[in-house]
Amino acid sequence: MSTFVVSEPCAIFWGKILIIGNFYDHIEKMKQKEKNSAIIIPEGCERVLLHSCCAPCSSAIVEWLLSHEIEPIIYYYNPNIYPLEEYEKRKTESQRHAASLGIQWLSDDESGEYSGNGHETWLHEVNGLEHEPERGRRCEQCFYIRLLAAARKAQACGIRYFATTLASSRWKNLDQVNAAGLRAAAKANEENALRGGGQSVVFWAQNWRKDGLQERRNQLLKEYQFYNQQYCGCEFSMRKEQ
Repeated sequence: MSTFVVSEPCAIFWGKILIIGNFYDHIEKMKQKEKNSAIIIPEGCERVLLHSCCAPCSSAIVEWLLSHEIEPIIYYYNPNIYPLEEYEKRKTESQRHAASLGIQWLSDDESGEYSGNGHETWLHEVNGLEHEPERGRRCEQCFYIRLLAAARKAQACGIRYFATTLASSRWKNLDQVNAAGLRAAAKANEENALRGGGQSVVFWAQNWRKDGLQERRNQLLKEYQFYNQQYCGCEFSMRKEQ
Protein backbone atom coordinates (compact mmCIF):
# COMPACT_ATOMS: atom_id res chain seq x y z
CA MET A 1 0.00 0.00 0.00
CA SER A 2 1.40 3.41 -0.95
CA THR A 3 1.65 6.13 1.66
CA PHE A 4 0.60 9.73 0.92
CA VAL A 5 2.88 12.26 2.59
CA VAL A 6 1.89 15.94 2.82
CA SER A 7 4.87 18.23 2.32
CA GLU A 8 5.57 20.98 4.85
CA PRO A 9 4.65 23.83 2.43
CA CYS A 10 1.33 22.11 1.67
CA ALA A 11 0.62 21.66 5.37
CA ILE A 12 1.29 25.35 6.00
CA PHE A 13 -0.94 26.33 3.04
CA TRP A 14 -3.88 24.22 4.17
CA GLY A 15 -3.39 25.38 7.74
CA LYS A 16 -3.81 28.98 6.57
CA ILE A 17 -6.89 28.03 4.54
CA LEU A 18 -8.43 26.46 7.66
CA ILE A 19 -7.75 29.57 9.76
CA ILE A 20 -9.26 31.86 7.11
CA GLY A 21 -12.28 29.57 6.75
CA ASN A 22 -12.87 29.55 10.50
CA PHE A 23 -12.46 33.33 10.54
CA TYR A 24 -15.24 33.94 8.00
CA ASP A 25 -17.53 31.34 9.57
CA HIS A 26 -17.20 33.16 12.87
CA ILE A 27 -17.85 36.54 11.25
CA GLU A 28 -21.20 35.26 9.93
CA LYS A 29 -22.18 34.10 13.41
CA MET A 30 -21.16 37.47 14.87
CA LYS A 31 -23.30 39.32 12.36
CA GLN A 32 -26.34 37.35 13.51
CA LYS A 33 -25.78 38.59 17.08
CA GLU A 34 -25.13 42.20 16.08
CA LYS A 35 -28.49 43.53 17.28
CA ASN A 36 -27.73 42.47 20.84
CA SER A 37 -24.15 43.76 20.84
CA ALA A 38 -22.77 45.29 24.04
CA ILE A 39 -20.09 47.04 21.96
CA ILE A 40 -21.11 50.49 20.75
CA ILE A 41 -19.55 51.77 17.54
CA PRO A 42 -18.76 55.50 17.61
CA GLU A 43 -20.63 57.55 15.05
CA GLY A 44 -18.88 57.66 11.70
CA CYS A 45 -16.16 55.22 12.70
CA GLU A 46 -14.84 53.44 9.60
CA ARG A 47 -11.19 53.11 10.67
CA VAL A 48 -9.56 52.77 14.06
CA LEU A 49 -5.94 52.78 15.17
CA LEU A 50 -5.80 49.81 17.54
CA HIS A 51 -2.98 49.95 20.05
CA SER A 52 -1.98 46.33 20.49
CA CYS A 53 -0.19 44.89 23.50
CA CYS A 54 0.10 41.43 21.89
CA ALA A 55 -1.39 39.20 19.20
CA PRO A 56 -3.62 37.09 21.50
CA CYS A 57 -5.34 40.18 22.93
CA SER A 58 -5.72 41.72 19.46
CA SER A 59 -7.14 38.70 17.68
CA ALA A 60 -10.80 38.70 18.73
CA ILE A 61 -11.03 42.51 18.64
CA VAL A 62 -9.64 42.66 15.10
CA GLU A 63 -12.05 39.94 14.03
CA TRP A 64 -14.98 41.85 15.54
CA LEU A 65 -13.94 45.10 13.86
CA LEU A 66 -13.60 43.46 10.45
CA SER A 67 -16.99 41.78 10.83
CA HIS A 68 -18.50 45.23 11.43
CA GLU A 69 -16.76 46.74 8.39
CA ILE A 70 -14.32 48.81 10.45
CA GLU A 71 -10.73 48.85 9.23
CA PRO A 72 -8.26 48.19 12.06
CA ILE A 73 -4.73 49.57 11.82
CA ILE A 74 -2.62 47.78 14.41
CA TYR A 75 -0.14 49.94 16.28
CA TYR A 76 2.43 48.06 18.32
CA TYR A 77 3.98 50.35 20.94
CA ASN A 78 4.98 48.68 24.20
CA PRO A 79 8.23 50.05 25.67
CA ASN A 80 7.33 48.49 29.02
CA ILE A 81 8.13 44.97 27.82
CA TYR A 82 11.27 43.41 29.28
CA PRO A 83 13.62 41.83 28.35
CA LEU A 84 14.17 42.74 24.70
CA GLU A 85 13.89 39.08 23.65
CA GLU A 86 10.38 38.96 25.13
CA TYR A 87 9.50 42.18 23.36
CA GLU A 88 10.63 40.75 20.02
CA LYS A 89 8.60 37.56 20.51
CA ARG A 90 5.39 39.52 21.09
CA LYS A 91 6.19 41.93 18.26
CA THR A 92 6.80 39.08 15.79
CA GLU A 93 3.52 37.40 16.70
CA SER A 94 1.64 40.68 16.28
CA GLN A 95 3.17 41.13 12.82
CA ARG A 96 2.31 37.55 11.88
CA HIS A 97 -1.30 38.05 12.94
CA ALA A 98 -1.68 41.23 10.89
CA ALA A 99 -0.03 39.67 7.85
CA SER A 100 -2.36 36.65 7.98
CA LEU A 101 -5.34 38.99 7.61
CA GLY A 102 -3.73 41.48 5.24
CA ILE A 103 -4.20 44.44 7.56
CA GLN A 104 -1.84 47.34 8.21
CA TRP A 105 0.67 47.04 11.06
CA LEU A 106 2.63 49.99 12.46
CA SER A 107 5.47 50.42 14.93
CA ASP A 108 7.90 53.20 15.86
CA ASP A 109 10.79 50.90 16.74
CA GLU A 110 13.13 52.10 14.04
CA SER A 111 12.70 55.86 14.41
CA GLY A 112 14.24 58.55 16.61
CA GLU A 113 13.35 58.47 20.27
CA TYR A 114 11.80 55.02 19.89
CA SER A 115 15.06 53.38 18.84
CA GLY A 116 14.96 49.76 20.02
CA ASN A 117 11.81 49.44 22.06
CA GLY A 118 12.31 52.57 24.19
CA HIS A 119 12.54 50.69 27.46
CA GLU A 120 15.12 52.98 29.05
CA THR A 121 12.89 55.99 28.39
CA TRP A 122 9.94 54.09 29.83
CA LEU A 123 11.90 53.30 33.00
CA HIS A 124 12.67 57.01 33.41
CA GLU A 125 8.97 57.88 33.06
CA VAL A 126 7.88 55.39 35.75
CA ASN A 127 10.75 56.27 38.07
CA GLY A 128 9.61 56.21 41.71
CA LEU A 129 6.73 53.82 40.97
CA GLU A 130 8.77 50.62 40.86
CA HIS A 131 7.29 49.21 44.06
CA GLU A 132 3.69 50.02 43.25
CA PRO A 133 1.40 46.97 43.18
CA GLU A 134 -0.15 45.70 39.95
CA ARG A 135 -3.16 47.89 39.05
CA GLY A 136 -1.50 50.70 41.00
CA ARG A 137 -0.06 54.06 39.93
CA ARG A 138 2.73 52.52 37.84
CA CYS A 139 0.16 50.79 35.65
CA GLU A 140 -1.80 54.04 35.28
CA GLN A 141 1.35 55.82 34.11
CA CYS A 142 2.29 52.95 31.80
CA PHE A 143 -1.14 53.01 30.14
CA TYR A 144 -0.91 56.75 29.65
CA ILE A 145 2.58 56.59 28.08
CA ARG A 146 1.49 53.98 25.55
CA LEU A 147 -1.88 55.52 24.74
CA LEU A 148 -0.43 59.01 24.31
CA ALA A 149 1.87 57.52 21.68
CA ALA A 150 -1.18 55.87 20.08
CA ALA A 151 -3.12 59.14 20.08
CA ARG A 152 -0.22 60.95 18.42
CA LYS A 153 0.16 58.17 15.85
CA ALA A 154 -3.57 58.32 15.04
CA GLN A 155 -3.24 62.08 14.47
CA ALA A 156 -0.22 61.61 12.24
CA CYS A 157 -2.10 59.01 10.18
CA GLY A 158 -5.28 61.10 9.94
CA ILE A 159 -7.33 58.56 11.90
CA ARG A 160 -9.98 60.01 14.19
CA TYR A 161 -10.53 57.07 16.54
CA PHE A 162 -8.05 55.02 18.52
CA ALA A 163 -8.59 52.14 20.94
CA THR A 164 -6.48 49.65 22.88
CA THR A 165 -6.36 45.93 23.48
CA LEU A 166 -5.43 46.70 27.08
CA ALA A 167 -9.17 47.01 27.63
CA SER A 168 -9.59 43.32 26.84
CA SER A 169 -7.48 41.89 29.64
CA ARG A 170 -9.15 40.64 32.81
CA TRP A 171 -5.86 41.41 34.60
CA LYS A 172 -6.15 45.12 33.88
CA ASN A 173 -8.31 47.73 35.63
CA LEU A 174 -10.69 48.88 32.89
CA ASP A 175 -11.33 52.23 34.59
CA GLN A 176 -7.58 52.92 34.63
CA VAL A 177 -7.25 52.03 30.95
CA ASN A 178 -10.16 54.21 29.88
CA ALA A 179 -9.02 57.14 32.03
CA ALA A 180 -5.55 56.92 30.49
CA GLY A 181 -7.02 56.83 26.99
CA LEU A 182 -9.23 59.86 27.54
CA ARG A 183 -6.35 61.76 29.12
CA ALA A 184 -4.09 60.84 26.19
CA ALA A 185 -6.66 62.05 23.65
CA ALA A 186 -7.04 65.36 25.49
CA LYS A 187 -3.25 65.85 25.63
CA ALA A 188 -2.77 65.02 21.95
CA ASN A 189 -5.57 67.37 20.92
CA GLU A 190 -4.11 70.14 23.09
CA GLU A 191 -0.72 69.68 21.39
CA ASN A 192 -2.43 69.69 18.02
CA ALA A 193 -4.23 72.94 18.75
CA LEU A 194 -0.95 74.61 19.71
CA ARG A 195 0.47 73.58 16.36
CA GLY A 196 -2.42 75.26 14.58
CA GLY A 197 -4.92 72.45 14.25
CA GLY A 198 -5.32 69.29 12.24
CA GLN A 199 -6.83 65.89 12.92
CA SER A 200 -8.44 65.69 16.36
CA VAL A 201 -8.62 62.26 17.93
CA VAL A 202 -11.18 60.44 20.05
CA PHE A 203 -10.46 57.52 22.36
CA TRP A 204 -12.90 54.67 21.86
CA ALA A 205 -13.47 53.67 25.48
CA GLN A 206 -14.85 50.15 25.34
CA ASN A 207 -14.92 46.95 27.35
CA TRP A 208 -13.50 44.56 24.77
CA ARG A 209 -14.28 41.53 26.94
CA LYS A 210 -17.96 41.80 26.03
CA ASP A 211 -19.89 39.95 23.31
CA GLY A 212 -17.98 36.74 23.96
CA LEU A 213 -14.67 38.25 22.86
CA GLN A 214 -12.81 36.86 25.87
CA GLU A 215 -13.89 33.34 24.96
CA ARG A 216 -13.17 33.96 21.28
CA ARG A 217 -9.68 35.19 22.18
CA ASN A 218 -8.94 31.86 23.81
CA GLN A 219 -10.18 30.00 20.73
CA LEU A 220 -8.04 32.09 18.37
CA LEU A 221 -5.03 31.61 20.62
CA LYS A 222 -5.22 27.89 19.84
CA GLU A 223 -6.13 28.29 16.16
CA TYR A 224 -3.19 30.57 15.43
CA GLN A 225 -0.93 28.82 17.94
CA PHE A 226 0.14 32.20 19.26
CA TYR A 227 2.97 32.62 21.71
CA ASN A 228 1.15 33.34 24.98
CA GLN A 229 3.13 35.32 27.54
CA GLN A 230 2.87 34.55 31.24
CA TYR A 231 3.33 38.06 32.66
CA CYS A 232 2.19 41.57 31.82
CA GLY A 233 5.45 42.79 30.33
CA CYS A 234 7.67 44.89 32.57
CA GLU A 235 10.31 43.56 34.92
CA PHE A 236 8.18 44.62 37.90
CA SER A 237 5.24 42.47 36.82
CA MET A 238 7.71 39.66 36.06
CA ARG A 239 9.04 39.92 39.61
CA LYS A 240 5.50 39.73 40.96
CA GLU A 241 4.76 36.55 38.98
CA GLN A 242 7.97 34.91 40.15
